[in-house]
Amino acid sequence: MVPSERKELPPKYYLSYFQYLLDFVKNKYKTILISTEWDFLQAFEGLSEDEQCLFIRFTNRRGRFFKTDKLKYPEIAAIPTNLHQLIDKGFLLKIDSQHQHWIGDILAIYNKTELLQLAQMLGLSTKGKASLHKEALLDWLLENSHFDDILPWLNPETEAIPQLIQVGYEAEVQMLKFLFFGSRYGDMSDFVVRDLGLMQYERFDEDMLVPHFQSRAEAEDKLKVSLAKEDFFLMQEQHIDALEIYHWFLAWHEQHHAQLSEIALPSYERLVLRVATFLEKNKHLDQALGLYRLSLVPPSRERQVRLLHKQKNTAEALALCEQMLAEPQNADEQFFALDFTNKIQAIAEKKKAKKSVTTQLQQASSIALDKAWQRQVELGVIHYYEQQHKKACFSENHLWRSLFGLLFWDIIFDTTTLAIHHPLQRSPSDLFKPHFFEKRKEKMEERLQILNDAEACNRYLHQTFFEKYGITNPLVDWYGGLFPILLALIEKLSAEQLTAVMLEMAKNLRENIRGFPDLFVWDDGDYEFIEVKSPTDSLSNQQLYWLKFFETINLRARVLRITWRSEGILFADTE
Repeated sequence: MVPSERKELPPKYYLSYFQYLLDFVKNKYKTILISTEWDFLQAFEGLSEDEQCLFIRFTNRRGRFFKTDKLKYPEIAAIPTNLHQLIDKGFLLKIDSQHQHWIGDILAIYNKTELLQLAQMLGLSTKGKASLHKEALLDWLLENSHFDDILPWLNPETEAIPQLIQVGYEAEVQMLKFLFFGSRYGDMSDFVVRDLGLMQYERFDEDMLVPHFQSRAEAEDKLKVSLAKEDFFLMQEQHIDALEIYHWFLAWHEQHHAQLSEIALPSYERLVLRVATFLEKNKHLDQALGLYRLSLVPPSRERQVRLLHKQKNTAEALALCEQMLAEPQNADEQFFALDFTNKIQAIAEKKKAKKSVTTQLQQASSIALDKAWQRQVELGVIHYYEQQHKKACFSENHLWRSLFGLLFWDIIFDTTTLAIHHPLQRSPSDLFKPHFFEKRKEKMEERLQILNDAEACNRYLHQTFFEKYGITNPLVDWYGGLFPILLALIEKLSAEQLTAVMLEMAKNLRENIRGFPDLFVWDDGDYEFIEVKSPTDSLSNQQLYWLKFFETINLRARVLRITWRSEGILFADTE
């Protein structure tokens, strides 16, 4: 096998990426950029190439404060000169009295040895402090010092080059990147990953790419929620009291929620759940219940029912279960509400109630495997069926997801759905949103007609599989053996069964791309899907959901319980 040629990027590759991002944002978002952002864009264009490169180097690193004593970028000439130029032009800022409120963040970039040196310079006794963790040492130092005394140590006037700087235009660069990626999770390293060949992206006509945000308010609202989430995580890391976090979030909610744009609401509701869950874990049940009521996103209603029951408010809990059963948002809600209602009724009748998943598991057939398979149960079951001259393979979620992703590839990545916003997107922005199927319903239903012609379907999947092989799609798990298994799946199931499963997935992709049985087993005449459960395993609500759905379309699937024996390979199936 000939080794693949290693790709190398040009020395100033990051300048090309950053310039591309700026040009893209100027083109797509020119109507919503504000004056300070235009000022930055104009000022950046006025920098020399090396000044631009040094500034980008800083903006691509995490944090806002940086030491300058160990800067080494071979492609940038005269770094000290460029540092001074960037300071003079406002792209880098010296640390001075205006940074007093940031002293904790500033000192956090120093190591323990440096912090101990600072303490000695300030005349503080460091006896016994060397054994402290850095965080504790930093807290002690902040409690026993004053910013005005620390400032000369941070940037001595005798030094030609400032030892410490803050990156300028932070808010402007943050917003420009946010507009390009559509979230705080996008990263300039995505360009590198692409150009090194480590990840392939679907190719789009850039003229067809549409802005992720239609107004300034939409962009600011989503960014606002993202920054609030970061604040919440930071407060947890700092071990701030749970009730203090609760009051912070209530104040944030009262100030911002009523004005949030629709595009920011999903992120807001996920933040609500995070804060509510945090409060519940910290035993602040009333506060947690109040926050759960702000969101309909699962598992909000389930958590409300549990808390209401714990607080002896069973009537309200049962009423909420009725709502969940009438319009369940996922399998967890559906079966939880059913099981909870049955449990309360059983208690009233002085009977025992079983969960739906428990009943299904207890009714399952079983086989005994040798204990040698204890750490690889599914492989043991595959071996069991292969001994019976059947074919068996792992299928679980990846087989169904991959069929979905390949069958609807062009429809998923269709730019006319207005869900593709930049060239590095791994998936459309609405892939896991409720309106995904609504926007594509007609095209998807038309595509499903191909399942009625086995030969045409095989040709279409073959073409898509090998044309798109390796391109990033969150629904498709690429590996060489996938295609033959897909063909076996299509051969064994009817067009009506495959259509029913694909449509059921499409209606709620966020939930329904999981929970499928572990194994696909078949021979020349028959097939079945097997959910394998060892003695310590339980069945999930989503797994039960698919088993029940498969029953409705006569698709053969079952749970198989495993027991162990110390000798021999296996016993026969008890069914």
